[in-house]
Amino acid sequence: MRRKIYQQLLDWKQNRKGDVALLIEGARRIGKSYIVEEFARHEYDSYMLLDFSKVNPQVIEFFNIYLDDLDTLFMSLEVYFKRKLTPRNGKDEEAKSLIIFDEVQFCPRARAAIKHLVADHRYDYIETGSLISIRKNVKDIMIPSEEHAIEMHPMDFEEFLWAMGDETMMPFIRLHFEKRMPMGTFHRKALDYFRQYLIVGGMPQAVAKYAETRNFERVDEVKRDILTLYRNDINKYAEGQAMRVTAIFDEIPGQLQKHEKKFRLTALQDHARMRDYAEAFFWLSDAKIINCCYNSTAPNVGLKLNEERSTLKCYMGDTGLLISHAFDERGIVSEELYQKLLFGKLEVNEGMLIENIVAQMLRASGYKLFFFSNSSRTSAEDRMEVDFLIAKAVTTSRHNISPIEVKSGKNYALTSLKKCIAKYGNQLSTPYVLHDKDQREEDGILYLPLYMTPLL
Repeated sequence: MRRKIYQQLLDWKQNRKGDVALLIEGARRIGKSYIVEEFARHEYDSYMLLDFSKVNPQVIEFFNIYLDDLDTLFMSLEVYFKRKLTPRNGKDEEAKSLIIFDEVQFCPRARAAIKHLVADHRYDYIETGSLISIRKNVKDIMIPSEEHAIEMHPMDFEEFLWAMGDETMMPFIRLHFEKRMPMGTFHRKALDYFRQYLIVGGMPQAVAKYAETRNFERVDEVKRDILTLYRNDINKYAEGQAMRVTAIFDEIPGQLQKHEKKFRLTALQDHARMRDYAEAFFWLSDAKIINCCYNSTAPNVGLKLNEERSTLKCYMGDTGLLISHAFDERGIVSEELYQKLLFGKLEVNEGMLIENIVAQMLRASGYKLFFFSNSSRTSAEDRMEVDFLIAKAVTTSRHNISPIEVKSGKNYALTSLKKCIAKYGNQLSTPYVLHDKDQREEDGILYLPLYMTPLL
């Protein structure tokens, strides 16, 4: 499985030369361990993998008793794992050996040791994990400043195309996006790929199973195993919050079916307040199981400054998992239902899937998720709901916020988007409509096919 994050790992190795450890955060079964070990195998003379989710307690004890004697620590690890490590020769040289702390959240002491290990400078270090920030996993340790964190997401649309054996489609799409040209006769083929991606999702095991079998029911079995793993993790690790975390997790499809899609806490419990559920939302977000999208009270520079955290939309981190989570009446999603999704014949629930995958693709492109909602009771002109707001990297003479509306049907209105443009037009960058039709520009709005979302 070819992943774009490999280049980030390579850049870190070549440019940082061991002055910081690399921390890769991501959901379980996202492919962190696989890609890091592939990187270690190809880019280093030797490596050592410490999987703290299953390692012998004796190894954890090494970090408790030998941290002030690194020679003994490294020698003990070499003997235990039967792996020889080669120190780097000089400060500015690339390392010859890599030590991987896999699922480092299970050994906070090893994470705290990074400060001393990086200062020692013999080897390179990569940490992987989820639930990195919850209270249990940071209690009584000093988070090392010698740590560079990056986030790993489900496979994006281009990585999915690579897995399908197509390396030409995304460059073709990118060219037409940059030149503002319609895709023409290739639009249908690109949309067919996109619908396959919508159904399968981006979890590497699911994508691999689809590439091998082209059988949606076999893929669904893989996705259900992952959902079961997530439920087990909630029950095992969400200490004191398991019931609330499970309640949110189970409610996600129902909330996304609604027109506005804002998460209503009253669906969980009468008179529920965000302060009661904030920690549960944080747990799911830190586990990378969900993507939270917060209301920004004004569409202008500094979306986070206007963030209203009590009003949010809650998307699944992977849309393929959302389908298996939502359509579970008989324990498995039928091939017939998948075929309806593939050909756009499933009218009910499709809107929630399309909006979820746009959120997923925006997150994979590095955007934090915001929407804009104004429920004014006094002014119809001010009353609007815009699906997403994104901030461009460069602020030009105009402001850099682009409003985005996501449309799943063939006939739709743009009432809120047009209100937003009328009221805030001199503050906005390009407004976008993402739909299943080809690219066009009309009245200052750029209409893009859904598969161009990663290029925004």
